[in-house]
This record gives sequence, structure tokens and C-alpha cells, in this order.
Amino acid sequence: DKSNNGHRYDSIPFANGMIGAGMSCQLIHYTHEEHDKFFELCKCFDFIIVRCNPGQIKADGGDQQKFDDGMREMRKLGKQVWPSPDVMEKMGAKDALCKVAHMNIGLPDTLAYYSEEEFAAGFKKTMAFQPRVIKQNRGSSGEGIWIIKLKEGNYCSSFGERCCEDGEKLMLMEANDNHEEEHTVGEFIEFCVNGRNDKSGEWTSKGVGKYLEGGKEAGGQLVDQRFCPRIVEGELRYNCVGDALVGIIHKKPKEGGISAVGGTGSIYTYYGPDEAKFSNLTEGFLKKDLPLVMPALGLPDEPIPLWWTTDFILSSPEGTPAEEEKWIVGEFNCSCVGISRCLAAYCKDDTPNAC
Repeated sequence: DKSNNGHRYDSIPFANGMIGAGMSCQLIHYTHEEHDKFFELCKCFDFIIVRCNPGQIKADGGDQQKFDDGMREMRKLGKQVWPSPDVMEKMGAKDALCKVAHMNIGLPDTLAYYSEEEFAAGFKKTMAFQPRVIKQNRGSSGEGIWIIKLKEGNYCSSFGERCCEDGEKLMLMEANDNHEEEHTVGEFIEFCVNGRNDKSGEWTSKGVGKYLEGGKEAGGQLVDQRFCPRIVEGELRYNCVGDALVGIIHKKPKEGGISAVGGTGSIYTYYGPDEAKFSNLTEGFLKKDLPLVMPALGLPDEPIPLWWTTDFILSSPEGTPAEEEKWIVGEFNCSCVGISRCLAAYCKDDTPNAC
């Protein structure tokens, strides 16, 4: 999600917006080789907005923990940091979905796995009952999020009635690009735990698997959630500044696809925060559930992020009256939220002239 020059393509409108509001705003490019120099400079500012996804510093050869600790030190000096490392970690983690599972915006059959044994036993049971979505914790833009169905469609009639065997065939679609693969239950579990090897078979995914690597403390986790088939009708992204809703985006997948991640041919429709067709969800989320979210995530003393989103998926059966429809959280995102209208400025290998 960075342009080829190493910067977020939408950082300039952020800066210009603050400058237009009468503030001074500087863009500082963090490089791990100049870590100390960077944080010495940060002391000159009153507020810091972090525009970097977890994992990108490590991928560049740096130390994410060292960076996070640096930001914690800034907070001790009285500098506000949006989002703080702890908010980014706990709100952005996929197991946040388990912590809101019993709210109006959650699904009660949302499970989290932190070990190979938990994952193998739990997944074989949930997969035998109904189509599932398995989400890794560390990926972005849909990488490592798998929509999974039994090839034979032989689901049991009640949860726990049976468990899948290792040899049963699965049909998988990955959300980052909507590509499809076919693997056995055993191969999928092996890929998720140990990555590419003889036991996991041949994979066309851009990812490497190993989603539990490092254990819970290092962010190794998988979340198992019921597949909601009406996702093909689109997701709703609620864009918020603090506790204020500023816009809604309806993201409809490309025909034949399931994921509406940017770059997959999905269609985006933009609405204002007062759009009447989503008024029930808006009112319920902002007034009933939002005040409970930060405490549920173990962040009772942290402010709601400055700029963040919640993606909602329609979970109600077809034919449900609009006023009774249930929308559930697919994910929270506060680590490096983009401005969708700025996507045309995203300069990368296949769009070298974007500006």
C-alpha cells in the first residue's frame, strides 16, 4: 500500500488537510537505519500520526518492536500518537472479532486459534458444519484470508455431528485477488502452520502461509468465522474520525468474485454519513456498540483512533426486511487506513505514471 517512492500515496491530502486547518504538519519518512535520529525529531512535535502497517518495518530489515517502543516513549513525553502501538495491535488483530462476537455487530460462532492443535481440531469441526472464512492476523489487502467450502458439499446437519478427515477436498478462494485453489483439509492445515512443503502441496497463492509462526505473543493467530454468502452483494466500509462517522463506502465484488479488496475489479459507491438506507446499522453501531468496543478489546483507557474504519458484511438471509437486517464486523482497521478516492495516485509497477 505504498507507492514506489516508499511513501503512502494519500499522505499528502492528510497533511494538506491539517495545514488547511491552521496546523503545521510535516511528513517524516522512517528508516530503521536512522531510528534514533527519527525519534529525536519526533520530540519537536505535539502529535504524531503513524502511517505504516505492522510488518512493513520488519520486511524492510528493521525492528517493529523497537519502533513501537519508541512511540510508547513519545506518549510518556506527553505526545499524542494516533494510533498508539497497543491500539494498532489489539484493534487490528483478527481476534478482535472474537471479542465483539456477542455484540449486535458480531457473530457468536467466531473462533480464534493460537496453536496447531487448536486449529486442526477446531477447523475440522467447523468446516464439517458450514462454509467458513479463515483469516490470518498479519496480512493486509486480503492476503491470507480464505473463503472455504467442502468440494462435495457434504455438511453435517448440526455442529459437532462430525469432523472433516484430512483427505477431504476443499475449494478455496483468497480474498486478495479472488484466485481459487483446491486442496485437502490436511494440506490446508499444513500450509497454514508450516507453509510450503511436500506435505502442503503446490500453492498458487502469493502468500507463504505459516500464519501461526511465533505464537500468540508474536501475533501468530487464525480466526475462524462463518461464511456469509450475501457478501457477494458487497461490504460496507464505515469511515470514522474518532467517534464521528464521516462517510460510507459500498464495496461490491467483481462479478464472480467474493472479495471487494481494491485492485480486484470491485465497484465502489460512496455515500454520506446520513445515508437513509443504512440508518439502522449506523444508529445501532454508533450509539449502542461503539461505546463498548474499546473496553471489549482490552483498551478501556485508550481513545478511539483518529482515522479508522469498520467493514461490515450482511449476515441476514435473503428476504430479511431492511429494518431487521444484521450487519456483522468483518474487520477493524486503524493501522494505515487509506483514502479510497486517492487510489488513482497509487504508483506501483503496473501504474508507473500515477500521480
